[in-house]
Amino acid sequence: MNKRVLIIDDEPAIRRNLTFGLTQEGYSCTACPDGISAIHELSASIEKGQGYDYLITDIFMPDIDGMKILTVIKSKFPDLPVLVITGFGDDSLKAMALSETNTGYLDKPFEIPQLVTALEALSPAPAGAAPKDGEASKEPGVARESFSAYMTIRITKPERSMEIFNELYHMEGVASCEAVRGDMDLVVLAQSSSQEKINALFARVKAVDGVEVASLSPVERPKLDRDIKEFIEIYKKAVKANPEKRSTGTASYIIVDIDHNALQQIFTSVTFVDEVIFLDVIDGGKKLVGMVTDTQAAGRTSRVIEKLGKIDGVLRVREAKIIKMMDV
Repeated sequence: MNKRVLIIDDEPAIRRNLTFGLTQEGYSCTACPDGISAIHELSASIEKGQGYDYLITDIFMPDIDGMKILTVIKSKFPDLPVLVITGFGDDSLKAMALSETNTGYLDKPFEIPQLVTALEALSPAPAGAAPKDGEASKEPGVARESFSAYMTIRITKPERSMEIFNELYHMEGVASCEAVRGDMDLVVLAQSSSQEKINALFARVKAVDGVEVASLSPVERPKLDRDIKEFIEIYKKAVKANPEKRSTGTASYIIVDIDHNALQQIFTSVTFVDEVIFLDVIDGGKKLVGMVTDTQAAGRTSRVIEKLGKIDGVLRVREAKIIKMMDV
């Protein structure tokens, strides 16, 4: 039986050449243009009882870079041999890839015989590399245990700014209260056991002297396919377990206007941007709100904002930098 190879590369010519060349060498190939389609394909193949014997992935892709895919796939499929290919690698990137078990690295350009040699140098996957501990059947994050909503607030009495901040910060039901620079003065995250309690908190906030509530946006559960949801959860756990991989710097809230018809693709792509700390869906899937970090110098356009603006389906990105307040 031919060895099955899953190829991930965003360049059509490379996908065609690799598929044709490996087929000539006796392999059975499936090629995907991005990380999300590859996640679907890998999960579907496991459900069919087929699986893949090898994965070949580029590093730089439009939605999820290959190193993130490698992190998750090695968490879920530790026995699957992976060959990382890139035309823009360096020693540190190579070392990072090779630090994963049963993983190879190959610089572009290369010939098909070199590719075959690199694949055969990896240990074969047993029975198509089944998921570890039956993880493919699990569906994480099915139920939300609490209700959440974001409030954006303008302070109409600046002389009361610190007093207002302290009052809201300590108000029951307020999970976080951040002072920001931008179109608003405060961003409040409310959490409670019911929507009724969120509404009651909203009324209490509105009644505070010197406060104008600009918006109340309930947090919605993103409509994601099961395998994408699982992929994100595994990645979050991997990043949490390795805090040194998290970006550090100035924190900001972001509000991202999106094409709601492409919510899954956009939500997934934004989630996997290194600087994104967390991300929520609001306004019927038309907006995302979250927090990012960036080390860009003050007064210059944030690199992460530029990065988010280039994602297909992102219509506008607004940033509100968090102001560090004194101990409250």
